[in-house]
Amino acid sequence: MLTDREREQAGRDASEQPASFPIPDRVPVFPLPNVVFFPHTYLPLHIFEPRYRRMVADAATGGQCIAMALLKEGWEPDYYGNPPIYPLVCVGRLVSVQTLPDGRSNILLHGLERADIQAEHFEKPYREATIAVKPLPSDAPLAAEVRRSVLASLEEYMRSNNQSATWDGLFRDTVSDDVLINTMATHLDCTPVEKQFLLEADGLHQRARRLGDLLQFMRHDGRGAKGWE
Repeated sequence: MLTDREREQAGRDASEQPASFPIPDRVPVFPLPNVVFFPHTYLPLHIFEPRYRRMVADAATGGQCIAMALLKEGWEPDYYGNPPIYPLVCVGRLVSVQTLPDGRSNILLHGLERADIQAEHFEKPYREATIAVKPLPSDAPLAAEVRRSVLASLEEYMRSNNQSATWDGLFRDTVSDDVLINTMATHLDCTPVEKQFLLEADGLHQRARRLGDLLQFMRHDGRGAKGWE
């Protein structure tokens, strides 16, 4: 479910995005089994495990960056260790940290860039990685018909599942193509592996095509749309 804050953040035009932020070569890694993070989106997280409390504290006083990674299938037996992760991650900047009285915290990450993991490090309670930033190529804007086609596929999908959504603000014409496509990919109720497939697309146009194909597949597959409620 999108909160009002998330809708406001996600609906920003690219011209309103913060200036480029320096990404360290070595960053903390936060692996989760059900979260795939995209550049130019915002991710709220509740931090409660001791190792990740330490991670947030270190990031806040260090490079202010955390890489979100997707755990590979079969992670359950070794969750409290270091189970395998997909090597393509998204690095986010700590926008805010709200520390709670019991030591837990609520944080907000702003997605910066994708990155490839070059090496993993396990000296600290949490995992770190040496990364190589992998920005998307500077694609031309989506053709108007491509953008309309992706939105039409989404509307068909929502209609086929008896869902309704308010597009005003979030998907207004002034929202940039990358914010639009990445926000749709973030909140669509598909599997984490399917979202990882979207993240790994080599360019905005390929991600838009993959998203449109996935929406068509989900519509015919009869999946629900609870991620958009």
